[in-house]
Amino acid sequence: MHEKIIILDFGSQTTQLIGRRVRDLNTYCEIVPYNKFPFGDESVKGVILSGSPFSVNDDHAFKTDLSSIRGKYPVLGICYGAQLMAYTDGGEVGKTNSREYGRAHLRVVECNDPLLGGLPTNSQVWMSHGDTIVQVPDHFRLIASTEDVILAAYKIDSEETWGLQFHPEVFHTEQGIRILDNFLTICGVKKDWTPASFIAATVDDLKTQLGNDKVILALSGGVDSSVTAVLLNKAIGKNLTCIFVDHGLLRKNEFETVLDNYAHLGLNVIGVDAKQHFYNELEGVTDPERKRKIIGKGFIDIFEREAHKLQDIKWLAQGTIYPDIIESLSITGVTIKSHHNVGGLPEKMHLKLCEPLRLLFKDEVRKIGLELGMQESLIHRHPFPGPGLGIRILGSITPEKVRIVQEADDIFISGLRAAGLYDKVWQAGAILLPVQSVGVMGDERTYENTIALRSVTSTDAMTADWAHLPYEFLAKVSNEIINKVKGVNRVVYDISSKPPATIEWE
Repeated sequence: MHEKIIILDFGSQTTQLIGRRVRDLNTYCEIVPYNKFPFGDESVKGVILSGSPFSVNDDHAFKTDLSSIRGKYPVLGICYGAQLMAYTDGGEVGKTNSREYGRAHLRVVECNDPLLGGLPTNSQVWMSHGDTIVQVPDHFRLIASTEDVILAAYKIDSEETWGLQFHPEVFHTEQGIRILDNFLTICGVKKDWTPASFIAATVDDLKTQLGNDKVILALSGGVDSSVTAVLLNKAIGKNLTCIFVDHGLLRKNEFETVLDNYAHLGLNVIGVDAKQHFYNELEGVTDPERKRKIIGKGFIDIFEREAHKLQDIKWLAQGTIYPDIIESLSITGVTIKSHHNVGGLPEKMHLKLCEPLRLLFKDEVRKIGLELGMQESLIHRHPFPGPGLGIRILGSITPEKVRIVQEADDIFISGLRAAGLYDKVWQAGAILLPVQSVGVMGDERTYENTIALRSVTSTDAMTADWAHLPYEFLAKVSNEIINKVKGVNRVVYDISSKPPATIEWE
C-alpha cells in the first residue's frame, strides 16, 4: 500500500488541482469530503486543507473538528483551510479594506522555516480570497507576508501545522511546487508513486481481485477505456472480453480504425454495428437531453444484449477515473453531475464492478498508457463525447447530417495533425448548425448548411479557452470543407471560452 496524503475538500474549485500537483511530485493522495477523514488508515502521512467558496464566518460554512488530526499529522491549510484553523483557535477572520485577488508578491519573513526552505526572499503568488486573517492567536507565528496581507503564511508552534492564504497549487504561484514539495518532505513520504509502480501494484491487485473470473468491458475508443483494457489484459488475458458498439455517431472510419488498433494490442474485441438502431430511435428528436438519454439507453441495451451471449461473466470493467468519482458526488453527498462510468450497469446486469483507474487523473492515465507501450496516437487522442456526433449535430439527426459532420470533422482534425497543431489543443471538432445561409458557388446561388469549428485549450476540461489557431490555417480548412463537403457553404469559428460557454454545443 502506497503512503498517501489526504486532501480534505471544503468545496474549492482548485481542490483537484492540489491533488494533481501532489501526484506530479510522485506522491499518492486522495481527496475526501472535509468531514470524512479516514481515521485508522496507517498509510496517511499528511493532510492538506483545501479552499472553499464560503467564509468561515458564514453559518452554513463547512467546518469540522481538526483536533484529532492536528499534532498527529503534518497539516497544510490553503486559503480557507488556513483561515479555518486561525478562526478555530480564537483568531479573527474578516473583511478588510485590502482584499487580494490575483498576483501578489510574497516576502518571506522566516527563511529557515522548513515549508518555505529554498524560496527566494521575494516571489510571485496567487491570491483569491474575500476574507483575510486579521489576527492570530499567540501560538501562531508569522512566516511570510504580502503588500496587503500581513499574515500570508503562518506556522503553529509545537505542531507541524502551517497555513497559507495564497494558492501554491496554481501556475501563477512561482514557487508553489517547491512549497508543496517541502511539505511532502516534512511528511516523510517516500515519493514513489510512478506509472511503473502503479502498473505493477494494479496488475497484482487485479489478479487477486478477479482470480479466474471472466470480465467484460465496454470500449469507447478513448484513452480511459483503452488503458483499462490493456491493464486488464496484462492481468487476466483471455478472460477479458471487450465490446465496442458503433452507434453511427463516431468520427469518419473510426469504427474500423479503432478495431484495428485494438487488434494490434492483442485484445479480444467484439465489434457491433448498431448504426441503424440508433438512427431509428433518434429520428425527429431535437432536444439535446433527450438525444443523450436515447443514445445512453441504446448503448446499454445493446451492450447488455451482447454480454448475454457470453457465458460465466462475473465482472463489468469500466474506465472510471478520479474526476468522475469526485464530480459525481458533492461534499454534501448530493449528486451534481452524472457520468456514464459511475453506477447503473453493474446493478442492472448483476455484475460486480471493476474500476482499475478510479484513483487516477486524466494526465496520469496517459502516463500509464505510455508506460504500457500503447500507441501515442491513441494515448494523446482528444476527448470525444460518449454521445459522439449526436451532440455535435444541433437539431434532429439523420444519416445525411452525420455524413456532413463526419467529413467536415475529418478535414479539420487531419488539418490539425498535418499542421502540427493537434497536440497543442485539448479538444477539437466540427459542429453542424441548424442554420442555412445563402452562398455563391460558380454562377449559382446556394442555400446550404453552416459548419462551426470548435477548438479549445485546457488542462482538465473544467475551464477552457478557445484555441488561437493561425488565420492562415483556419482559412485553408474552411476553404477545403466548403469545396469538398457537399451541402456546406459556410464555415465559422467558435471563439467562446468555458465558462460561460461549454466545450461541446449540446
